Amino acid sequence: MPSVPPILRHRNFNLYWLGVILSQVGTRGAVAANLYQVYDLTGSTLLVGGVGAAQAVALLVLSPLGGVYADRLDRRRLLQATQATAMLVALGLALLTATGQVRPWHVFLSVLLTTAAATFDQPARQALIPAMVPREELPEAIALLNPSRELAILVGPALAGLLIAASGPAAMYFVDAGTYAVLVVLLGLLRIPRLAPPEHRSILGSLRDGARYVVHRPLIWQLMVLDLSATVFGAYRVLLPAFALDVLDAGPRGYGVLASAPSAGALLGSVLVFKLVRSRRSGRILLAATVAYGLCCVLFAQAEVFWLALAAALLLGLADALATTVRHAAVQLETPDELRGRVQGFYQMSSRGGPAIGDVNVGWLASLLGPVAALTAGGLVSVALGGWLLVRGGTVRDYEVTRPAVV
Repeated sequence: MPSVPPILRHRNFNLYWLGVILSQVGTRGAVAANLYQVYDLTGSTLLVGGVGAAQAVALLVLSPLGGVYADRLDRRRLLQATQATAMLVALGLALLTATGQVRPWHVFLSVLLTTAAATFDQPARQALIPAMVPREELPEAIALLNPSRELAILVGPALAGLLIAASGPAAMYFVDAGTYAVLVVLLGLLRIPRLAPPEHRSILGSLRDGARYVVHRPLIWQLMVLDLSATVFGAYRVLLPAFALDVLDAGPRGYGVLASAPSAGALLGSVLVFKLVRSRRSGRILLAATVAYGLCCVLFAQAEVFWLALAAALLLGLADALATTVRHAAVQLETPDELRGRVQGFYQMSSRGGPAIGDVNVGWLASLLGPVAALTAGGLVSVALGGWLLVRGGTVRDYEVTRPAVV
């Protein structure tokens, strides 16, 4: 009988893992519904990019502050507060949609408020992980959580597609609110030590400490730049409604399948991701995955039939999951606990702010050039930067998650 992996022997981590999956199912389904709803209301890829603009405003303005409070407050209680706030916003949008009163600006406002809550949520969520597992098991925890997130991204958009086809976006928003409520309850069941009270320091001083640490860790800021290169120029999700409805003529169900396919690819490759996260060539693997991500964006954009676009989306998800897992594990391992929230806050500006900015950038470019040309050009940026770093060498290429980086 196969033994249980050590990472799954921690009660708190298992509860947290379950709650994150359920919450992400609702969140990712709601985002897919947001994109579809704006495109359905306006028919404009430029305005669909407004969803990303709303996310970007909240992420870029509030992320560092969210990191500060993740290092000052009880991280579990902070998570419960942010989840409850997002639940109320989801309920409001659901009611507006169900009564036929929704307008595009309502969607943008709901995205802005939900993302504002998430800017305090994500640093605390990431910083909470080391309190639930031993440090030597942290890479496995990250490697498990990232594919699990992809499971949610797989189920969420597919569920959104089905619910939109059956009764409209409101149903997805009600489900989203329910998943937030479940996570609030599960967080209340965790038994983890409180964060030690920090020394008395101003918020501005705390921000400076976090920024100084990031600046003096070349690995962290270079990973942020690499992340931005892929997400700002290769933000494919904002174009999925246009590809599904106009390019491939696949309808809402086809949209749901395409939106879920990258996560399916990540899940199919999860065993590979779990094994490679501790590879002695993890830096090279990260860069190769970044190049592969760009190539898959180009293949998806150029696909003229649904099955080829679906295959490209599956491979795209695998490459993205591999690169994301190595990046997240590296940032966690390179950060001391007392700075973890602030570093995650700054890192969130690239890991989550990048895709939001990318929605605006790629949506605007697609309004000028069309979705095919916009995504093709964006994919080539990742190919160029990842390939250049592979050839050039340096901190990222030579990094191993099994040992600390050289400062």
